[in-house]
Amino acid sequence: MQEQPAYPPRPGELPTTRVTTGIAGLDAILKGGLAPDRLFLVEGMPGSGKTTLALQFLSAGRAAGERCLYVTLSETTEELTAVVASHGLTLDGIDVFDLTSAQTALDAASETTLLHPWEQELGDTVRLITGRIERTQPTRVVFDSLSELRLLAQDPLRYRRQVLALKQFFAGRHATVLLLDDLTGADGRQDLQLHSLCHGVITLERLTLDFGPARRRLQVQKMRGMDFQAGYHDLAIRRGGLEVFPRLIAAEHHRPFAGDPVPSSLPELDALLGGGPLRGTCMLISGPPGAGKTTLALQYVVAACVRGERCVLYQFDERVGTLMTRAARQGMDLTSWIDSGQLRLRQVDPAELSPGEFAVMLRREVETEGVRLVVIDSLSGFEAAMPQERQLILQMHELLANLNHQGVMTLLLYPQHALIDSTIADVSVSYIADTVLLMRFFEAAGRIRKALAVLKNRGGPHETTIRELRIDHAGLRIGEPLTDFEGVLSGTPIYKGQAGPLLKERSSDA
Repeated sequence: MQEQPAYPPRPGELPTTRVTTGIAGLDAILKGGLAPDRLFLVEGMPGSGKTTLALQFLSAGRAAGERCLYVTLSETTEELTAVVASHGLTLDGIDVFDLTSAQTALDAASETTLLHPWEQELGDTVRLITGRIERTQPTRVVFDSLSELRLLAQDPLRYRRQVLALKQFFAGRHATVLLLDDLTGADGRQDLQLHSLCHGVITLERLTLDFGPARRRLQVQKMRGMDFQAGYHDLAIRRGGLEVFPRLIAAEHHRPFAGDPVPSSLPELDALLGGGPLRGTCMLISGPPGAGKTTLALQYVVAACVRGERCVLYQFDERVGTLMTRAARQGMDLTSWIDSGQLRLRQVDPAELSPGEFAVMLRREVETEGVRLVVIDSLSGFEAAMPQERQLILQMHELLANLNHQGVMTLLLYPQHALIDSTIADVSVSYIADTVLLMRFFEAAGRIRKALAVLKNRGGPHETTIRELRIDHAGLRIGEPLTDFEGVLSGTPIYKGQAGPLLKERSSDA
């Protein structure tokens, strides 16, 4: 079984007694796990991950030396073994009660009785189950699935009474029970009466997008007498089982830090920002494609690596190989920093990542690896990689707030839609940033040039001037303020100074 990541609980919130589910992310959502000796409902349409969750639950019990029972009413032992093998797990040490093997005997008995067939089938099935439980005395039990009992009962009232009888049967037996329901017998609708009978309800969902793989998510609907993290949480099914990504709540993760400026080692750039953006803030670098946003971000990355800080760059747009080649041509050799472990370049595969998984991935980098500078290139690539996700900007806001609370400097790159565009970044994007740098193309003396300006800086004072920017084989250069121009940000400036060069060429450029 694959190693599950740790999600440490907040101080004082882990109860003295909880039953682990075997899934670290789900335990974090439940603030430690399930309450022992209770009946829980795990519901979801076929393919949402219920059986995998149940197998991890029993595997955790087996690892703790507990007696575990898996009651299967629909799948055969062979089918269940194949599912377990696909995850690299085993049923060794787990008692499997296959009721499908007893179905023929039950069908024969129903033909020689004066009772309705469904009445005898249901009664015999329940007696077989309770008899097996009385003999084995398990501490963890899984019923897969309630849809078969619902079909046997035929009548909703009789079905509810039977589930209530099962609940009463387990009272005092010191067993934690998961009831799986695939909702097929309920026409795909949640059974609210069943919700009221169970101590807790966990709902799994499988969502099919217009493009890419299916998305899965989880919601804890109720837990009596227990605190838990409400809302939807992304999950993925991989070899080894479910991996759950708890929804990020920034206020729960805070550590003290000094909000000192983060220098770029480029004096002119630092002067623009009054010494540099503050640690624990987010700087948005906005501009058209080709303006130099990534190069500007790499200037901060290299400076941080020189100071001995760890950095990570998530690349949604450009290939990592192309990025490294281009950086080397500009005098920034990233290979040595990557080899030393100070810099990590993460190539994000579009359409393969959910927002929850990305947030957990980034949280591990910060909390486990000690990353102090994060670059996300770019926000539009992040949005394109996760289409049809709801409230994506709000999720990004919560992620950035989490990084800010931990003293991490974040550079967020945002390409504008046109090469020459007089509009500022969308308000829904700029509100998540503490500092905004704007890059522009402009024409002067028959040449396309680049300009840089600071639009806002919540961390303190900043220059209000517009400076020329140039990127060549020697790296990034910042020129003097363009005081002789008007209309640079519009892309059509008017020159009012005397004739002469702007940012002078290097001798090697001639």
